[in-house]
This record gives sequence, structure tokens and C-alpha cells, in this order.
Amino acid sequence: MGYQSEAQLENELVKRLQDQGYEAVHLKDYNDVLANFRAQLNKFNESKLLGKPLTDQEFKRVLVEIEGKSIYESAKILRDKLLIEREDDNHVYLELMNTRNWEDNLFQVTTQTTMVGKYENRYDVTILINGLPIVQIELKRRGLDFKEAFNQIQRYRRHSFQGLYHFLQIFVISNGVDTKYFSNSDYDIQFGFTFFWSDEENNLITDLHEFTKTFLQPNHLAKMISRYMVINDTDKALMVMRPYQVYAVEALVKRANETDKNGYIWHTTGSGKTLTSFKAGQILANEESVKKVFFLVDRQDLDSQTTAEFNKFEKGSVDRTDNTDALIKQIKNPMKRFIVTTIQKMSNAVKNPNYEQVMAPYREERVIFIIDECHRSQFGDMRKDIDHHFQNAQYFGFTGTPRFEENKSQDGRTTADLFEKCLHHYLIKDAIRDGNVLGFSVEYIRTIQTSVDENDDTKVEAIDKEEVLQHPARLNMITDHIIDNHTRRSKSKGYCGIFAVDSIQSLINYYDFFKSKDHSLKIAGIYSFGANEESDGTAEHSREALDRMIADYNEMFGTDYSTDTWDRYFASVSKKMKQAQIDILLVVNMFLTGFDSKPLNTLYVDKNLQYHNLLQAYSRTNRVEKATKPYGNIVCYRNLKEQTDATIRLFSQTDSVDDVLMQSYDVYLEKFQEALQELKAIATIPADVDALQTEEEQREFIIAFKNVTKMLQRLQSFSDFEFNEDELQIAEQTYEDYKSKYFKIHDTLKKEDPRKESILQDIDFELELMHTDRINVSYIMNLIAQLTMDDEKTREQEIKLIKQELDHASDKKLRLKVELIYNFLDQVVPQLNESDSIIDAYNKYEEEVQEREMTTFADEVGLAQDVLKEQVATYEYANIIEDSTIMDRLTGSFLKKNKAIQAIKRFIYEQAEKYGA
Repeated sequence: MGYQSEAQLENELVKRLQDQGYEAVHLKDYNDVLANFRAQLNKFNESKLLGKPLTDQEFKRVLVEIEGKSIYESAKILRDKLLIEREDDNHVYLELMNTRNWEDNLFQVTTQTTMVGKYENRYDVTILINGLPIVQIELKRRGLDFKEAFNQIQRYRRHSFQGLYHFLQIFVISNGVDTKYFSNSDYDIQFGFTFFWSDEENNLITDLHEFTKTFLQPNHLAKMISRYMVINDTDKALMVMRPYQVYAVEALVKRANETDKNGYIWHTTGSGKTLTSFKAGQILANEESVKKVFFLVDRQDLDSQTTAEFNKFEKGSVDRTDNTDALIKQIKNPMKRFIVTTIQKMSNAVKNPNYEQVMAPYREERVIFIIDECHRSQFGDMRKDIDHHFQNAQYFGFTGTPRFEENKSQDGRTTADLFEKCLHHYLIKDAIRDGNVLGFSVEYIRTIQTSVDENDDTKVEAIDKEEVLQHPARLNMITDHIIDNHTRRSKSKGYCGIFAVDSIQSLINYYDFFKSKDHSLKIAGIYSFGANEESDGTAEHSREALDRMIADYNEMFGTDYSTDTWDRYFASVSKKMKQAQIDILLVVNMFLTGFDSKPLNTLYVDKNLQYHNLLQAYSRTNRVEKATKPYGNIVCYRNLKEQTDATIRLFSQTDSVDDVLMQSYDVYLEKFQEALQELKAIATIPADVDALQTEEEQREFIIAFKNVTKMLQRLQSFSDFEFNEDELQIAEQTYEDYKSKYFKIHDTLKKEDPRKESILQDIDFELELMHTDRINVSYIMNLIAQLTMDDEKTREQEIKLIKQELDHASDKKLRLKVELIYNFLDQVVPQLNESDSIIDAYNKYEEEVQEREMTTFADEVGLAQDVLKEQVATYEYANIIEDSTIMDRLTGSFLKKNKAIQAIKRFIYEQAEKYGA
């Protein structure tokens, strides 16, 4: 029996959807989509329209209100009511979707709708709710990588998802065997943000039939869109929740509504607890029986980035001040039902007599507390005061590392002692399997040449262990080792690292070693100092040492911090670590828990860690980013293998650590050699690639070479890696020659006629695996997107840094944009305010500049502007310039036309390089 065809897969899917209650309709083109929407809108709003369907003029008014909007704006419109003036001058509020009673919506399915945008596309399966395209499903036949369906959707998004298709909320991709879903966006979508569905026990549901039966069941789909999607107002983006987040929220809400008992959610670090806990709090805050929902975090976690994270979900939900008066003001506001604050301020609010009048009424009210990072012991201490005040409160905790008997708190309590029952768990092994976090590659570097185990206190009575560990020769050796290897680990500084040490004095010593050496790494240090720290008058006070470090930081980044403005320094360090502007940050305890940074890929460790402290620290490195970050690198300068294995076993609830920890260098060397043999079976030498005639053969080469490169990426992160021909069984030049052939196939495909059906079009050319330049367009745009808009002085410093980076850029495409970005920073940014989207403003500015350039150039060469625009668009997509079309639209002699066409071609090349995707 052959493969099930794509058409068979599609027919089977539609039949199952019909069996579940979807109405099958045939919508051949956009006119049909509009006509169907009008009919469904009338039917869905029949009672509001009093039996009078919308007239032509009224329907046009509807389209004026909803068409031509961004995906973000369309998502807001979908969930709101639409005020339309009728021809009899009456007004009516129309609903596009019922987000409360999900079964009241109208569900339809259609296939093979043809849309003509920049290019003609035909969509596989579209699910419509009340006539609006809400879910798009793209299929590939069994045996093909379903990532090809993802790439196809990316093309549709660029070329033909227009009009009502901006209401698409969710995409589904499947080859029958593997099925994933992800949310729509106005911006690029990374494959890392596609998700498998699962059941409550985290068992994956990948088969399309089972996915259809569960996820696409009409009421469940409507619930996902209504309740479990989040509109991010800061980034102006859509987010859809992952299955374990959905199940956790439902379990927590059920526990709150049906009992008076507490509970906790155990979701591994990096799995998105902030969104889960926020959504749970948001739903509970809308329950009539709940007076207030308080989300409590520790003061040290409520940095500017955490505040921004919460404000993405609900603007103004966080007050960062240390002043408890601000909390009291929020509590007094009856409209403020969901409040994010620190446990320190809440503890003060219930203990301080000045607040008794406001807080007293809440003694008997039904109040819910959601506590973040609830494994920390201070929550137990401060909770006593809060618990004593609120007599009718429920407590729900979120943690990635619960306290068990093995790692119970100093007072002997476990997480279950405080929060009773684990309502849902999602373990690190589950998250790694699903691709939601990365695994760890752990290296143990021996630094003491002795038969004594430096971690075994029973064998070190005869030696001063601290003297050995802190010996300058050892610290100097470790510093050299980090300097020698960090550039490769960080992919030429595209990523950054944290160095965790055992004391402030060790941090100071290491910092001074780094400073004394010749290297290009940007090193910073941070710790909290004691205001009344004792000193004998000879040693340097830790505050003085920190002021030295901050002075170096100021010189490096053009800032003006000191220990007097420590909070501002902390916020700045946090932001720069999230942008990989600091290469290595030295810490003792800070930044080892609760800190999220995608560009952070390496943790250096010279301190003892165990259980929750170890996993929290390691997990700073395992946020999913892109293919060049396959796992988090952990480099231990102490023998923490037993502690690491015990920790992984405890928090994975398994006897095996293989799901979490990456294999040894030798294992990856063997896998590299296997991948290399597969490549050579297709093309023995690079020149053989030119003889691959069919697209199937080229496809095999692309996949084989990508596998070789991925294995090489893993090898390159190890300290002892060298491109050794004898060991790798390939010369570095030969590898580079294969790479050139890979790029050649990619570039040839770009030049082909886009109307030609090519099996290579949907292959994922992972070009970023081949590049290591840090200062590129994406990097600079990320810096621009994160400009501080509420502090002019800080913003000026950030702009100065961006301009310095631009001056050092070697990336070809970025060099073309330097003047454009300079002018945007100088002319547009000062006119923006906090509520404006910087990226939207940049895109608008870029469009305006390109429009002016085209207008000016078209006038200069005597070519109609629409012809020039069309040629630029065609070249951007297909690398084709239609000489004859341009010739026909030019006037004058052949010589004049020929001269003009050469100038036009140069202009088109530059426009495509400068403005193309």
C-alpha cells in the first residue's frame, strides 16, 4: 500500500469534522468567503437584527470596520461588539463571536479556497466560526516532514492572507502522524512556538484523527479561542496557551470554585508559568464570589522585565514601588479585582496599623492568593502574617522546583505542607520532549589535581579545602579556560553566559582576574552588599569593589550608575543580559532563579549546588531560541555530577537522567560521523552536488547536510573541540565547500518561477546554522524594540549604544540600513510615547522612505511608479526581473532604454537587499 495522499488526508479530516457538527461549505474564492460571512453574520445576529438582514450598504459598513486591520487589531475586534448604523438611522451592536456560550457559535469547514494576493494560493482546510476564517489547517502527505506545511503557511501569510483572513487565530499543521498548532501573528513566527496537544497526563496527541476529536471539537475550539488565547497589548501580538497550561488553569479554577482548599501547580522552569498563573488569576477575578485576587511575587523578582511581562497581559496590573500606600490604593479601588504585588508589601499592609481601616473588611471576604516561586522559604514565613489576617483566603502556588522531603526548607516543611495538593504537573522531561525548554549539556572540568575529592568533607580534614578552592592559581586557570572557550560557546557572542561563584569575595577575585587579562569579553558583576558590613580598615569593602565594577560598566555602556542607584544598575544589567550585550555576568545568588533570557546559553559554576538551587540555576540557560541554541551549556569547575543526577531524578520523577542531560562528546562525535557518511552517500565530494539532477536528490542532500551541521553545532560547544580532520573524518575546507553547495541550491530556488510547484519550496533552509555574526538586522531590531520609552536619559544611552553597534556592523544587509535606522532613531523615536509600538513605527517609517525612494527614482528614469513597484515585489519573491516588461514601458531610443534598464536593475537589487524579507 502506498502513502496516503494529501487529498485523502483532507477528505478524511473534513468527514470527521462534519461528524463533529461542522457544516461543510464550498467557498471557491474570496467573493464566496465574503458572501458566506454576510449570510452567517445575519444568522448569528438574527435576534439583534430583529429579523432584518443587513442591506448592501450596511454590510459595506461592517467591512469598513473590520477589513484592512492588523491581525492584532482583528483579534480585538473578534472579541468585541461592533456598532453599526442601520439605514433607518438606528444603531445595532453586532457580535462576531460568542466568547461565553461557546456552543451558540456557527461552525463551518471549507477546502481548497483560492486566494489571489501578491501570488495565487489555494488553502487546504479552513474552519470558519460565524463565517469568519478562524483556523487554517495545512496538510502534507504521510512521510513528509510536517514542517513543510509550516513553511507553506509562512508563505501564505506573506502573500495572500488578506481581508477577513486577518481574523485567523490558530494554524494547524499535520502530515497525519504529527500534528501541531500555533497562533497567528503580525510578525515572524518561529517554529519553536508550535505546540503538540496532549491529555491531562501530558501524553502527546499527535495523530490528526485524535487531534481532531479533542482539540477541534467545536466547543473546545471555541473555548481555546475565547479563554485560552491572550492578546499581548505591549507587543501587539496573539498568544495561544499550551495544553499543560490549559489543564493547570482548569484544575486550579475548579479547585477554587468547588472547594475551600489550597493547591499548587508544579510546572518546570521555563515552561511559561507567568502566563499560566496570570490566566488563572484573570479567570478567578471575574468570579462574582471572589472579592480580590492577589498575585504575590518576591521583591527581587519584580524587575522591569517581569513588570513588562505582566503588563503585556493587563496594562497597569503591576505597581513596582516599594511604597505600600500604592498597594492600598489599588485595594481600595473596587474595579481593581486582580492585583500583582510583592509579598513584602502585602505583609506590611496587614501588619501596619495605618492600613487597618482599609484591610479590616477583607478579613472575612473571599480572597485568593496566587504565589509565584512558592518553593522559597520566605513565603512560608511572611505567609503566617497574611494567613492570620485573611480568614477566608485560598492559596495557590506555582513552582518549577517544589520542596520534597529530600530538599525540604530549613524549618522542615515541604511545598505540600503549605499548599496541600499538587493540582497539575509538567516536568522538565516533558518540556524537553515537547521542545518547550532545552536539555542541558554538562561538562565537569577538573581543577584540582589530587586524589582527594574536594566535595567530600570527610576526607579533607587534613587540608584547608577553602584555601585550595580559592587559591589564585586555580582561579586564574578557570578564568583563562572561560576566556579561551567563551567565544565559541556563545556563537561569536550571539549568546551570553552567567558565572555563578560561591561568595562575594570570590566574585571580586574573579572579576579582577578577568580585568587583568587581554580579551574582548564584556564582563560585569552584581551582588547585594551589607550597608553595615564590618571591615578591619585594610581590606576593601564589598561596596567599594562593586562601585569599581559599576564604574567599569558605566565606561563600557555610557551609563552613570553607582551603588547609590543600585536598583537602576540591577535593571540595566537585567535588560542587557536579555539582549546579550554583556558577555559574562558574575553572580553569587542573583539571577540564578526567576531570570529569563533567551540569549543566555551558558552557565559557568564554581560553587556547590543541589536540588532546587541546582535546577533553578541550570534552567537559566534552557530557554528555547533557535537552531543555533540546541541546549543549555553548563560548565562545572567542581564535581557536581552526583548532585546533578540526583536533582534531575528528583524533579523528573524518574530513575533516568538521559531525557534531560545531553550525551558526552564521544556520543556526538559518533553521531556526526554517521551523519557525514549519509551525506557522502548522496555526494561523495562537494562537486558531486552539482550532478544531483532531480529535486528529490537535492532535497536529500539538504536534509543530510543540515544533520551534519546540527551535529557539528553540538560538538563545537565542548571545551576540547577542534576541527581535527582525522577525528571528524572531514577537512574544514571540505565542509565549507559542502556549505557553498547548500547555499547554491537555496539561491537557485529563489530565482525560480514562483508559479512552479517545487518540493524544495517548503524545505527549511536553516541558514542561521551557517552564520555566527552577532550584529545583524535582527539583533539591531531587537535592541530598537526594547528601547526604554518612559525615561529619556536611559533611552538616549540605549540609542547611543545602538549607533555604536551599527558603526561596527559587517553584515551586508545591515550596512544598507544603517542610514535608515540612524534617521529613525533621530527623527521618529523622540516623537513616540509609551503606548506606541516601536516596531510598528519603524515599519511605517521604512515603508514611507521606500515609497519616497521609488517615487524619486521612477521620475528620474521615466518609468511608471506602479511598474517599478511590481518589479521590486516580483524580484523580492522570485529573483526575477522582467526586462521586456520594463523595456515596453520606457520611452526614447534603444540606447537610452538600455542605459535606463541597467540603472533600474541596480535599483531593484538594492531595494530587495535593503527592504526585502
